[in-house]
Amino acid sequence: MSGDTPERPELDLPGWLRPYVVVALVVAVMWLVELVDLFPHTNLDRWGIRPRRLDGLVGIATSPFLHNGFPHLISNTIPFLVLGGIIATSGVARYFQVTALIALAAGLGTWLIGPSNTDHIGASGIVFGYVTYLLARGVFERRLVYLAVGVAVLFLYGGVLWGLIPRPGISWQMHLFGALGGVLAAWALHATRTEQGKASALA
Repeated sequence: MSGDTPERPELDLPGWLRPYVVVALVVAVMWLVELVDLFPHTNLDRWGIRPRRLDGLVGIATSPFLHNGFPHLISNTIPFLVLGGIIATSGVARYFQVTALIALAAGLGTWLIGPSNTDHIGASGIVFGYVTYLLARGVFERRLVYLAVGVAVLFLYGGVLWGLIPRPGISWQMHLFGALGGVLAAWALHATRTEQGKASALA
């Protein structure tokens, strides 16, 4: 009798598909959280960003996964999948770097200047950051492909930038600082590398 253990089948995804699966899993967590929030006496939305409260800092990490009902979640799902998928084609590590920088900028900015006694939730700040990152990336990299992607994103999703205008009941602070975070991420990940490349060429 052989002592060999049978090999377990492994899920081997094509390399081109893995980045999209990662983004889809992030969105799946958002949907799971919203489903759990339907249970009685469950108020996960309290873990949003609460400006200038120490416990509100937790929301910087948790608020993108929280939404005010399924219509709110649905409105964020498709642009998050599309724009996040475009970013993830540059690599899963790059996708998480961009997302982390945007989330940090959106969260800290909202925590600092948001109105007192408010609770800010939703992934729209990250969506705004994805839009501006893809626009600014082409400018900093000066690559035709990135510029073309930026133009396409502006054409398809440029209208969301109207969300930067202050309106009651809308966290324009999260939108604004998310958009700024996207530009910051593009500068940090692309402009500095471009400058280093120029320095190497001149050396």
